[in-house]
Amino acid sequence: MGDATAARAALKQLARVGRTRLAATPTPLVAVPGLAAQLQTAATVHVKADAWTGFGLGGNKVRKLEYELAPKRLEGATDLVTPGGPHSNHCRVAAAAAARLGLECTLVVDGVPENAGRGNAALHRLFGARIVTVEGRSQREAAMEAEARRIATAGGRALVVPLGASTPRGALGYVHALVELHHQLNGAAAWVFVSSSSGGTMAGLVLGCALLGWRPQLVAVSADDPADRIKSVAADLAVKAAKLLCEDAGSGPESAWHADLVERTREAAEAVIATDAFVGPGYGRPTPASDDATLLFARRAGFVLDPFYTAKAAAAMVEWIRDGKLDGVPHVVFLHTGGHPALFR
Repeated sequence: MGDATAARAALKQLARVGRTRLAATPTPLVAVPGLAAQLQTAATVHVKADAWTGFGLGGNKVRKLEYELAPKRLEGATDLVTPGGPHSNHCRVAAAAAARLGLECTLVVDGVPENAGRGNAALHRLFGARIVTVEGRSQREAAMEAEARRIATAGGRALVVPLGASTPRGALGYVHALVELHHQLNGAAAWVFVSSSSGGTMAGLVLGCALLGWRPQLVAVSADDPADRIKSVAADLAVKAAKLLCEDAGSGPESAWHADLVERTREAAEAVIATDAFVGPGYGRPTPASDDATLLFARRAGFVLDPFYTAKAAAAMVEWIRDGKLDGVPHVVFLHTGGHPALFR
């Protein structure tokens, strides 16, 4: 089976996996020549605008939740339970999805927001979520289990979605994003910068590369954890997502695409460049470089970044272009994963 034929067969298999459509996709790939000129690069600089997935004010979490909230997984569910921080983008979109689907929503949140009437904290409440507060991240799992038991005792059934919907199933949402990007760039060589934390977004991109046989250089910019951890977490999720996609693939010529998919996924994951050089003093705390990137993207491209994730990923891209690390690269893509409500916290 040729590469193109195998890719088509794999994407047919992906289309068979259940999902609940929420996102406005495909998201556009926007050239930003003003930013490129400011950075004095000959590369065509683009923004893949996943901040514009639309639902619940958009961002990358929407694509992942489409698969976590697949119709079969929702059968009999009365409640959605999921964790995050007090200003979590994932919690925002999850609460919005619960409202859309007629479910009650409980958010297990570590910490108290400075002002519950601002930013994502306000949106969690606007969408009608019940907020359960725990002191730290290590307590979230037990609290979610307790909430699921409480709901069951009351006669309901909770669908528990892990942090960021960063699961093998959720990662399938970013296979679609990679396919879109491949089409939008006509398969050209490119470097792709993306914020990375819980790993689901990068995992889907990796699996998409393995499915299509396309090898853009993926750069995972950590928002919090060490570089080796974000790379290994994404690789593990990508391999598990590949195995999930291979389930029930059948036999015969049309199924040959999955014969070595896991190995190709491991190879694509190994090729990812991960950096934690832009975390600065900690998660969500700005740096001079992230502040500079926020101003550059606003004033030279018309895009709004956030201080938790995208500003630091953008800072990496800006610095690497300025330092000449991307000289000769024809296309540089910033995958904008959203999060702008954090500016209003």
